[in-house]
Amino acid sequence: MTENIENSKSIDVFGVGNALVDILAFVKDDFIKKHDIQRGGMTLVDAQQQGALLHELENTKLKLRSGGSAANTIIAIAQSGGTAFYTGKVAGDTNGEFYRQDLLEVGVEFDVTPAAVSQGPTGTCLVLTTPDAERTMCTNLGVSIGLTPSDINVKPLSGSKYSYSEGYLWSGPDTRAACIETMEQSKRHGVRVSFTFSDKFLVDSFAEDFRKLITDYCDLVFCNAEEARSFCGMESLEDCAAKIGELVTTAFITDGPNGCLVVENKQVTHVAGFPVKALDTVGAGDAFAGGVLFGITHGYTAAQAARWGNYLASEVVQIQGPRLEGSQADKLQEIIDS
Repeated sequence: MTENIENSKSIDVFGVGNALVDILAFVKDDFIKKHDIQRGGMTLVDAQQQGALLHELENTKLKLRSGGSAANTIIAIAQSGGTAFYTGKVAGDTNGEFYRQDLLEVGVEFDVTPAAVSQGPTGTCLVLTTPDAERTMCTNLGVSIGLTPSDINVKPLSGSKYSYSEGYLWSGPDTRAACIETMEQSKRHGVRVSFTFSDKFLVDSFAEDFRKLITDYCDLVFCNAEEARSFCGMESLEDCAAKIGELVTTAFITDGPNGCLVVENKQVTHVAGFPVKALDTVGAGDAFAGGVLFGITHGYTAAQAARWGNYLASEVVQIQGPRLEGSQADKLQEIIDS
C-alpha cells in the first residue's frame, strides 16, 4: 500500500470485538477463592452464574462502562485524538443502548443493527479487581456471539488505515468468521491488519490458528509476556520476540511495569515503562494497543508509539476500570519527546 493511498483514508482504525458492558467491582481475595474462579484470567459464565456473583455483590459499589477488549482500544485511539469505528453486537435492550451512547460520547462511531431482545441480552463482563490490582473477569457473552461476517461494514473499513481484531473473537464460530472477514476485506481494500492475542487461555487453545492467522494476514500483532511465552514455548522474552518477528513485520509485547518489547523487521527494541503504583490492571493492555495504533497511524515511529502506549497503560492502572476519562491528546507531545 502506497503512502498516498494510506493518507487518503479518513478513519485511523476500524475495530472489531465482543461488545460487552463491563461491570467493575473491587473484591477481596477470598471472593475469588470462594467461587473457584480462575484468578487473573477470563472465564466464560452463563447468565445464572454471573447473576449469582452479582447477587453476592449487591452491597458493593459497581461501575458500568462500555467495554470489551477491542472497544477499550478503540476508545483510547479516540482519546489520543484519532478517528475510529467500532463493530460489535449488542441487543436492543437497556445495556445495548447504554453501550451505543457511551461509545458515541467518547467520539467512536458505532453503527451495528442491534439484535432482537428475544435473541438474548447484551453481553456483560464482571471485572473483579483484588487488592494486588489483579483483574479477574467473568464474562457472559450474550448476543455478542451473534456477530457475523454480514455485520462487517466494508465502507468504513475500506476507508481505514488499520483494522484491529481481538483474539476473544476466536471463542465462537460466528465471531471467528467475522474476524477472518475483517482481515480478508482489509487485504482486499489496502487496509493494514492488526490483531491482539487477548488472553493466555486463547493462546493455549488456539496457538496454531493464531500462527496461521498472523502469517496469512497480519501486519502488526499485540501480546503480553505471558501470552508470548505460551505461544512460543520459551521462557526468554527476547527469544519469544525474535520468534514472533519471524512471523510478522511488527509486534509489540507488553511486560507490565517493565514496559514493552518492539519487534520491527526482526529487530527487537526495549521501550521503558512508567513506574506507578497500580490500583487496577484491567484495560492496561487495551490502552497500550490504542496508544500504539494512534502513534503508528499518525506518523510516529514504532518506539515512539510504544512510548505513548506505555504512558496510557500506566495511567489506566492507577484508576478503577479499563479507560481514562476525556481527551489525553494534550499530553502526547510531552510524552513522545521525554
